Amino acid sequence: MKPSTAILAVCIVAAGAPAEAQDTPLVLEGATLFDGTGAAPVPNARIVVRGEQIVCAGARNACAAPEGAKVVDLPSGSWVLPGLVDAHVHFAQTGWFEGRPDTLDLRDLHPFDVTQAQLKSSPGRYYRSYLCSGVTSVFDVGGFPWSWELRASAEHDPMSPHVAAAGPLITHAPRAKLNLPGEQEMILLSDEEAGRAAVRYMASRATDAIKIWFLRVREGEREDIDGRVIAVADEARRENLPLIVHATSLREAKVVLREGVHLLVHGVDDQLVDEEFLTLAKEAGTIYTPTLIVSEGYLNMFEAVKGVTTPSLDDPNGCIDTATRRRVLESPSLQDHPEVRKFERDFAAYRERLAESYARKVENLRRVHRAGIPIAMGTDAGNPGTFHGPSVYAEIEAMHAAGIESNELIVMATRNGARAMGREDIGVVAKNKIADLIVLAENPLEDIRHLRSITHVMRAGRLFRIEELAAE
Repeated sequence: MKPSTAILAVCIVAAGAPAEAQDTPLVLEGATLFDGTGAAPVPNARIVVRGEQIVCAGARNACAAPEGAKVVDLPSGSWVLPGLVDAHVHFAQTGWFEGRPDTLDLRDLHPFDVTQAQLKSSPGRYYRSYLCSGVTSVFDVGGFPWSWELRASAEHDPMSPHVAAAGPLITHAPRAKLNLPGEQEMILLSDEEAGRAAVRYMASRATDAIKIWFLRVREGEREDIDGRVIAVADEARRENLPLIVHATSLREAKVVLREGVHLLVHGVDDQLVDEEFLTLAKEAGTIYTPTLIVSEGYLNMFEAVKGVTTPSLDDPNGCIDTATRRRVLESPSLQDHPEVRKFERDFAAYRERLAESYARKVENLRRVHRAGIPIAMGTDAGNPGTFHGPSVYAEIEAMHAAGIESNELIVMATRNGARAMGREDIGVVAKNKIADLIVLAENPLEDIRHLRSITHVMRAGRLFRIEELAAE
C-alpha cells in the first residue's frame, strides 16, 4: 500500500469507524523511534497498536506485523515520540486577560462568570489545541471544581488529552476576583483547621493532588503561615494525596520540601538554590518544573494592550482556537479602555527585572539538573500570553537554551510529565502503554525545534494528520 493511501485509510478509521474496525491492529513503520525512556533511538522501527494500547514497539525483527493489520509506511526521515505532557496548565484561564481579571480587569467586556461558564461547557477548544501541538496529556494544577469533571470525559476520547486535576488552590493570599459567588478557584487558608478541611473536601472529590499557592511571606507572619501550610501537607499525607506547590521563593520552597512536596510547579526565582535545597529535593523525591516562559507571556500581552508592540502568536501548526486568537490580535484596540489607561508600567524597567529573575531561574534549573533531581516540562498555560498547546515549544526551547540536551528534554516532556501526573501507563512508547504518540518530519535530537514539525498525532490508538487537528 502506498504511504498516502495507508494514512488516508487510518484517518478514516480515526474519524469514527465502527468499533470492530477500530480494533483492527494498526502498524506504523519506517520511522526512527525515540521511546521517551532515554534509551537510544531505534531506526526503521515498527509500532503495533490494537485498540487504545501499544502491543509492541521496537526493531522490526522484534515486532511482527499481525495478519490483516492496517500498515502505515511513514516517510523517510520521520521520527516517532511519545505524546508530550504539559505538567502545568489551567483550564480556568484562557491565554488572555478574561481568565485573569486580577491582573487586568476587563470584566465589563468579558464577565468572569460568563467566561467560566463557557470554559466549563466547551473544554474542546483547548483539547484540540493541545492535540494539534502534540500534547496528549495535561495536568491542571489549579482551577474551579468543574476541572475534576474533565477527567472522565477526556480519558478515552481520542479528541482529548488525558487530564489530571488538582481542583481549587489552597492559599493564604487568595485573589477575590478569581472566585465566584457559588464557586471558588482559591480556598482561603485562614488557619490550620481551614486547610485540613479543604484537603478533606478535595479528597471527597477524588482529586488527583492538593495544590498550595504559597507566596512570599513577610517575616513577622512566617511562623503562623508556615504552620498552616504544614497542616495542609500533613492532611494530604493522611489522605494519601500528592502535594503540589507554587513557591517561587527559596525560603518557602524549603518549607514544603521538608514536607515531602511531590511537584514544585515553578522554579525558584528570588535567589539561587543552595545545597540544602538540593538535598531536601532529592530526599523528598520532588519533581521540579521550571516554568520559564510565563512571565514573558504576561509582558507581551501587557505591551499589546498598551499598544507598545504588535501582538504575535507562536503557533506553527495553526492550533490556537479562534476565540483566543481574536482576543490577542485585537488587544491594541483596548488602549483607551479605562482599566488599560490607568495601568501604568515602565516596560523597560519591568523587562529588566524579568531578565534578572529569568537568569536566576535558568541557573537554578541548571543546578537542579546537575544534582539529578527529576524535572518535568510545564508551561503554566492559560495565563495571559501562555497559550494552551503551542506554548510547549517555547518552554522546551528555553530549557534547551539553559543547557539541557534534546534527548533529556524529550524525557522531561514525556515520561517525567506522566510521573508528575501520577501515571505510569502513558509517557513512553512501549508494550502495554496507551497508544499516545506523535510523528515528526525531522530529527528532534539534532534540533529540539524540530518538535514543531509534527505530521501526525495518535491519541488512544487513533491516528490524525496534523491538518485535521488545526483550529477551525
